[in-house]
Amino acid sequence: MSDFLRRAALEYHEKPRPGKIATQITKPTETQRDLALAYSPGVGQPCKEIQKNPDNAYRYTSKGNLVGVITDGTAVLGLGNIGPLAGKPVMEGKAVLFKRFADIDVFDIEVDAETTEDFIETVVRIARTFGGINLEDIAAPRCFEIEQALVERLDIPVFHDDQHGTAIVVAAGLMNALDIQGKRLPDVKICVAGSGAAAIATITVLIELGATPDNILISGRKGILYKGREDIDRWRAPYAIETNARTIADACVGADVFIGVSGPDILTPDMLNTMAPNPVIFALANPDPEIMPDLAHQTRSDIIMATGRSDFPNQINNVLCFPYLFRGALDVNASRITPEMRVAAVHAIAELAKEEVPAEVLTAYNDDTLSFGKNYIIPTPFDPRLIERVPPAVSKAAVESGTARSFTIENDEV
Repeated sequence: MSDFLRRAALEYHEKPRPGKIATQITKPTETQRDLALAYSPGVGQPCKEIQKNPDNAYRYTSKGNLVGVITDGTAVLGLGNIGPLAGKPVMEGKAVLFKRFADIDVFDIEVDAETTEDFIETVVRIARTFGGINLEDIAAPRCFEIEQALVERLDIPVFHDDQHGTAIVVAAGLMNALDIQGKRLPDVKICVAGSGAAAIATITVLIELGATPDNILISGRKGILYKGREDIDRWRAPYAIETNARTIADACVGADVFIGVSGPDILTPDMLNTMAPNPVIFALANPDPEIMPDLAHQTRSDIIMATGRSDFPNQINNVLCFPYLFRGALDVNASRITPEMRVAAVHAIAELAKEEVPAEVLTAYNDDTLSFGKNYIIPTPFDPRLIERVPPAVSKAAVESGTARSFTIENDEV
């Protein structure tokens, strides 16, 4: 980042008032009567209704449109374990995206917890405030245990975006890229660089969509996850397969797809040259991808390339998913995020890229050439159709998978 951009970023966050979010009053507060209704004595009436039926909280409070963005600061963006307080600007940024793209309100919560159990208990105790919880920037394998425990103990959607948001957007882009390249997901060989939260979640979603588990090779810091390897934890063990491959270079040989969620310069030109014809390369490490797009295109002319960066075509950006997934879940008061809801989001996002690009998107990106193809496999974050398509698809899947709840609200007039 240039000195100019550093200064601009700090000024942006400091002025005219510190931070990026604030609370907003949604009811009139101009008269004595208004205040009597907002607080004492009027506030006692909704309290009594909620005491009689807890579901009335969705009628009389902001719970149904309020998401908690919660972190322990152990894996913040590209900054690592910087702690919960230092991660707060990122959590506020997440709140901005929820509000900007799906009109969802957010409280960001930074939890200073020494143990996984402390973190889980903290979230459980405050969860009634929210209609959903977005876990953010929590390191693996701790994030797996935290999410599983919270899903089991809470009756609201719990979603670790670093896992599933990434996975959903990757899957949407990959389905379209394979379509362009004339390949089918069940048939392709996939090499995954990285074995953290995003990698495991991506593999899970791809299998839900029809990928063949034995065609997926995962390479972590210590090499390939293969059956018989003794140092694999319980979260990664289900994805180990029978293979003679031991390195990322081995995994690339004959691979149709490379998905990088690891670090810079992992994929070399020599490795890229050993891949199958018409390969798909998702180099998602930020800010420096596993291979730079210009080098990848110089090496092979038959590739489709995506990164996590906004300055290259085909950006894999979680904002295409999480605001709209939560919007769909909140709209039907879902108790959790199911595989069916994730798959519905994948298909809704993927299908948008095949349609004509709206004029406002072409204007926003100063590009009148955007159309479905190698350089446009996934919608842009400013596509106004996302809010129209993804939430209804997610809501429908929630209803069909049995996680949507209809609740009785008493209709007595106050």
